Amino acid sequence: MHSTKVWHPFDVIEIEKNLKIVHAEGVFLYTSDGQKIIDAISSWWVNLHGHNHPVLNQALFGQINLFSHTLFAGFTHENAEILSQKLCEIIPGKADKIFFSDDGSTAVEVALKMSLQYWYNKGQRQKKKFIAFKDAYHGDTFGSMSVGGRSPFNAAFDNLLFETEFIELPSNDNINRVSDSFHQLIASGNIAGFIFEPLVQGAAGMRMYKAEHLDRLLNIAKNNEVICISDEVMTGFGRTGTTFASEQLQIKPDIFCLSKGLTGGYLPLGVTSCSQEIYNQFHTGDYFKNFFHGHSYTANPLACAVAVASLKLLQSEEVQTQIHSLASHLTEIKIVISEEGVFEDVQHKGGILSFSYKNNLPSNYSNPLRNKLYHYFLSKNILLRPLGNRMYLIPPYCISKDELNYIQEVILGLKEARF
Repeated sequence: MHSTKVWHPFDVIEIEKNLKIVHAEGVFLYTSDGQKIIDAISSWWVNLHGHNHPVLNQALFGQINLFSHTLFAGFTHENAEILSQKLCEIIPGKADKIFFSDDGSTAVEVALKMSLQYWYNKGQRQKKKFIAFKDAYHGDTFGSMSVGGRSPFNAAFDNLLFETEFIELPSNDNINRVSDSFHQLIASGNIAGFIFEPLVQGAAGMRMYKAEHLDRLLNIAKNNEVICISDEVMTGFGRTGTTFASEQLQIKPDIFCLSKGLTGGYLPLGVTSCSQEIYNQFHTGDYFKNFFHGHSYTANPLACAVAVASLKLLQSEEVQTQIHSLASHLTEIKIVISEEGVFEDVQHKGGILSFSYKNNLPSNYSNPLRNKLYHYFLSKNILLRPLGNRMYLIPPYCISKDELNYIQEVILGLKEARF
């Protein structure tokens, strides 16, 4: 049965129909009409270990036989406590408290509110603005849109978004100029926080930048009492080769936003971590300094149970070997496609590979090659979601060398395609 009642996200006229998935196993999605598709983007970057994983299934079934949900205000449960403890142990820097929410956007929303109220509670109420990178993406709620790059995607709400100071993504060519601009903005004394996607800007086209450049900005922020917020919604849980991208930094952020891979791609869950110092500003004995924020499904037991199991898998020798093997195989693909004249700006970091198909139009979302590329790969049983003429691979860690070789073969086939 095909329903016309569903409003799908990012619905576009060029997609004639939405493929109906009836089963998924490992890296494969199976459609109702018999197509077997390689999920080369981890179903929007969420799936770590493959679909229908027996260990994650068991964790989910075990919890559902106990209870599926309870409120989290005034109550608690074991999996939330275990998950919080594990996250605080592995998040780099000062992660002393975990605040639960629903997804990446709400994890960011919590971080922004937490930062603003931290300064409010301290009496420094002039600190109301944030600094972010141009073309950043932090979510689709109003706060997260406000610290994201301005584009046609949020133009309808532009006059309702709070003001944010945007700086260029740092590079070898502009780092001195960017750091000077950053320092001048902070010198105003009204900056509450600096939010960033560490090392890789996801929705901007998997744009990559150096840890040393981010460290330089973090050093300025830390020396001038600006809260540093690491949005690791996409980069977390091994995507950049380390459990968190921020592990590759010398200077550690104050707040972390996590979601996507947190539950291994099973259920929505978001968390925001903070230091004890930040937490203490909300627990001073003054009732009105409390953090009045909550979600009905906060710390959902099913999501927490599968997240605990996913973290255990992630830390296993088997999965760590998979992560290193994937990074090695993507390095090989990068070398091969970099030698082809039809591709440019080929970048690789850990389990992420991105590249552009050359044409004479600007490389952005509106590039008409997007739909042709999408359908080309789908016709070869590979799921990619090109960002205009820019493509990326971010597959589950269980993907095999043979499956990656096939993807490489299909990519190289673009040389003969006539778009």
